[in-house]
Amino acid sequence: MFVAPSILSADFSKLGEEIKSVEDAGADWIHIDVMDGNFVPNITIGACVVKSIRKITKLPFDVHLMIEKPENHYMEFIKAGADYITIHVESTKNLYRTIKEIKKYCKVGIALNPASPLCLIENIIDEIDLLLIMTVEPGFGGQKFIESMLNKVKKAKEMIGSRRIYLSVDGGVNDKNAPLLKKAGADILVAGSFIFGSRDYKEAIKKLKSSL
Repeated sequence: MFVAPSILSADFSKLGEEIKSVEDAGADWIHIDVMDGNFVPNITIGACVVKSIRKITKLPFDVHLMIEKPENHYMEFIKAGADYITIHVESTKNLYRTIKEIKKYCKVGIALNPASPLCLIENIIDEIDLLLIMTVEPGFGGQKFIESMLNKVKKAKEMIGSRRIYLSVDGGVNDKNAPLLKKAGADILVAGSFIFGSRDYKEAIKKLKSSL
């Protein structure tokens, strides 16, 4: 089980310090939300920011592209230092081709919004390295965990079976639902406000891991 702080909730006036702090506190990955104001209503960061923070840490970067037509932009983030590029099944009409292209350069993940059924990935699951289940509507940090998504996480784990695919969960993750997500089969917990909104990052990450 890995904990991946989402820098969407970090203090961007000292982003480098924030990343080093969560790394020192026991973070396993760094989750980077890229939003374009079209696929989701918010706008966040571009590849130049990813490139600058890549110098700060060697932790794996999962760059989560919440953007329309990710096939037009993924290469910028690969060049910036992404270890994983995660795209949304809902964001492109060329999903299979885009997955195959990304896999030439780095690991690839697929994300599903809360209303999107698992059947949408049945025909491409053997091509991916990570499956991300959104447990809030994407676009903003600090949202409340959607309880009904626990069953979806469980079914996703059953679908993955013995495949070497990480099952990641993003949205409203805290120390209360972490044990339930672990039981449902999650491998990676993405947590933003729970970690960066705490006074002690080490204690927050410890709570997530100890609750597992």
